[in-house]
Amino acid sequence: QAAEYLATAREWTPPATEVTPTGAADDEDEDITSAPDPWPAPLDEAAFHGLAGEFVRTVNPHSESDPAADLVQFLTCFGNAIGRGPHWTVSATDHHLNLFINLVGKTARGRKGTSLDVVLKVFGQVDEVWRRDCVTGGLSSGEGLKYAVRDPVMKNGEIVDHGVVDKRLLVLESEFANVLKVLAREGNTLSPTIRQAWESGTIKNLTKHDTIRATGAHISIIGHITRDELLERLAETESSNGFTNRFLWFAVRRSKSLPRGGNLDESALNSLVIRLHGALEAARNVGEMGMTEPAWGIWDVVYETLTRGIPGLLGLVTARAEAQVRRLACLYALLDQSDIVDVPHLKAALAVWRYAEDSARYIFGDATGNPVA
Repeated sequence: QAAEYLATAREWTPPATEVTPTGAADDEDEDITSAPDPWPAPLDEAAFHGLAGEFVRTVNPHSESDPAADLVQFLTCFGNAIGRGPHWTVSATDHHLNLFINLVGKTARGRKGTSLDVVLKVFGQVDEVWRRDCVTGGLSSGEGLKYAVRDPVMKNGEIVDHGVVDKRLLVLESEFANVLKVLAREGNTLSPTIRQAWESGTIKNLTKHDTIRATGAHISIIGHITRDELLERLAETESSNGFTNRFLWFAVRRSKSLPRGGNLDESALNSLVIRLHGALEAARNVGEMGMTEPAWGIWDVVYETLTRGIPGLLGLVTARAEAQVRRLACLYALLDQSDIVDVPHLKAALAVWRYAEDSARYIFGDATGNPVA
């Protein structure tokens, strides 16, 4: 059943759900002369498990944003705010729960930015220090990213720079096309720095004049870009060197038309804020996370599907499926204040991954990743 759950993703018909996009479609989807739209089917209801799902159901009716955008940005913010304590281990390698995501719209009118505003507002009420000091933008160089989470710097036995104490960092890039431009510059170290940040949190360059290093860094990235910009700017090197598969790619669009804006009652967020505070506090005391035996049973089956070989650029982009699913499953567990992944958490993670894979299929299609080809 678990294998079927993933294998039939493209033919899947979504169940009725309160968070399925309704109302008027975005102008960008109104061209009736175009070919059938291969847009991913809406997220399975399983993805809206627990506190993350309740957040989307509370705020999305009052927003034009895509429910998928609300959900994954909530999960990404939570994964950064909890810090570097919770993790899962494979062999001797620890995998922490910082996510890199990109929201990809057909045009700049996909309401990618508005979906983030309320997420940051809620997390700011729970952790004001994180919102003020750990959320920034401006990815321009590997050295700059490393400097933002740098260790103390010693010179002649004395500390000349006390470094950064709080190593949590959420980088927001509303114009991710600019980041891709930077990656294309000769000698720029941003790509390897980002890859190190996703894997281990230890960032260093083996160059004589760059003595700054960062250890224990907990970096997450939220990017926004249009599909055309992405395909135009993405270089062959970044497709093949593992840069793209550190990211989860989500196709998003405006879910409804609200010409007078939403009518979100602030009091409706109060209970969510209280529960989110409890989940954050509990998660910060968690170390290595495990999985229940029923969840392992599902994992044993879906593992072969997640690790299957897919040709072309799509295969390169989705090559870290199993690692991404495990990170997502752990986040759902922590939102339930559990230090062990159970079946609902794994099913939620698989639902999010299925949407991400379908999104990647829509975004990258049958591209090879080679501009000459």
